[in-house]
Amino acid sequence: MLVLLPPSEGKAASGRGAPLKPESLSLPGLAAARAAVLDELVELCAADEEKARTVLGLSEGLRGEIAKNVELRTAGTRPAGEIYTGVLYDALDLASLDAAAKRRAGTSLLVFSGLWGAVRVGDRIPSYRCSMGVKLPGLGALGAYWRGPMAEVMPEAAGDGLVLDLRSSAYTAAWKPKGEVAERTAGVRVLHSQWVDGVEKRSVVSHFNKATKGRMVRDLLLAGARPKGPVELVEVLRDLGYTVEVEAPARAGRAWSLDVVVNEIH
Repeated sequence: MLVLLPPSEGKAASGRGAPLKPESLSLPGLAAARAAVLDELVELCAADEEKARTVLGLSEGLRGEIAKNVELRTAGTRPAGEIYTGVLYDALDLASLDAAAKRRAGTSLLVFSGLWGAVRVGDRIPSYRCSMGVKLPGLGALGAYWRGPMAEVMPEAAGDGLVLDLRSSAYTAAWKPKGEVAERTAGVRVLHSQWVDGVEKRSVVSHFNKATKGRMVRDLLLAGARPKGPVELVEVLRDLGYTVEVEAPARAGRAWSLDVVVNEIH
């Protein structure tokens, strides 16, 4: 099972570990593309702070993020699973997993990134600010920039099992499964169900959507689940207590769509 996750906008501070070693990152086929983004991002942030703030879409209160980017090559690092914070990662709570679940997380979780393309949670990276929605002056829109490199490495990374796609729309732009890989890919939407005057109303709630996805991944890791495809995933999730509705693809070569329906927001 390969689980595709979005990163988080907020990130923990860089660690005290050794500086970035690009050659140590997973998916080495992305090395050249990563170097190009890193070079331009550092140069942009070092040369013109105001332009960098505009390009990165940062508010005045986040101006300090620019200085963080300038130091990317020399800043300390920590595992990506510790760098990424926020609602999904709080609910996933990697640090509290048992040893076996942590090993499974290390091999099955892949976090998409505007700067790195994608990294595994054990890859050591510095804290940074660069979302997939950024359009760098030289390389252009990062979602489009990453499509070529990701198309080269992701089919192998996907292996021959389930691909559970929990990315937000900005990050799905960097890679969309095709063909046989798509047929064993499941995208998940979380819906909040409420009954009002005898009528059910469903809505997507961003905060709870992320929290539910984080808890769902955690439960799968703790259970040691290894579903081979979307149908098996639905069975596993229902066994774990989730209410799941499934929509099979209309034709071959398309991904499956799953709705996880919840009644309480927490």
